[in-house]
Amino acid sequence: MSDKEPWHSQDAFWELFEPLLFNPRRVLLAKEQVSQIEKLLQIDKRARILDLCCGVGRHSLELAERGYDVTGVDRTARYIKVARQQAEERSLSARFAVGDMREYRSSNSYDVILNLFGSFGYFDDSSEDRRVVGNMYDSLRPGGHLLIETNGKEILARDFRARDWDEDGDLLMLSEKQVTQDWGRVETRWIAIRGVERFEYRTSIHLYSAVELALLLTAAGFAHVRIYGSLEGTDYDQDAQRLVVVGRKQSAVRDAAF
Repeated sequence: MSDKEPWHSQDAFWELFEPLLFNPRRVLLAKEQVSQIEKLLQIDKRARILDLCCGVGRHSLELAERGYDVTGVDRTARYIKVARQQAEERSLSARFAVGDMREYRSSNSYDVILNLFGSFGYFDDSSEDRRVVGNMYDSLRPGGHLLIETNGKEILARDFRARDWDEDGDLLMLSEKQVTQDWGRVETRWIAIRGVERFEYRTSIHLYSAVELALLLTAAGFAHVRIYGSLEGTDYDQDAQRLVVVGRKQSAVRDAAF
């Protein structure tokens, strides 16, 4: 993939970040997060679940371990390869596919769609985000739920740090953030150092407030949209940990609010 491609389309970027994104602590955390999601959405054991932007499949594999019919989709081929290998090693029936969330659509196929770990708002044109939400709406069965978990604009403003760093083994990652477009986007310059090698990438992510993301779901047709401050279902207030938005696709028969 050419480095002239958008940052989110560069395999080298995602492969470099893999040790940090999916470190052992985060892999172990998936078990707790799946339990929280099960409780929050009251998922039926027969549910078909799509994990969109699944990465190496940490949530997909845990869901499959619990007996759900799971499909994981991610645009990074290496991540899907790792997920498939782990599923095979653990004798799990989860399916994994390489796919772009702007293109992936499977009409009326899923009872639950998950988009976790800040995997939303990557694109320069906000119409692409609307397209993604439309794809997810179409892919849900009537009565199905969509859950998006990301870093809300309000949380970033509260905890903003212009410069930060992280380290994993021999990889040192430095970051420098700048808020642009009147708090519409956050631009980040990443510098990775491994031994004598130095890599630099720039990312740009659309920032959504709770109200903005809820309106995006509502405009796509979702009903009973709810906002939470964590996967535990806490309030989205000054102590919120994450922005969690849940919407329900209308059934053929009018639903009561859940």
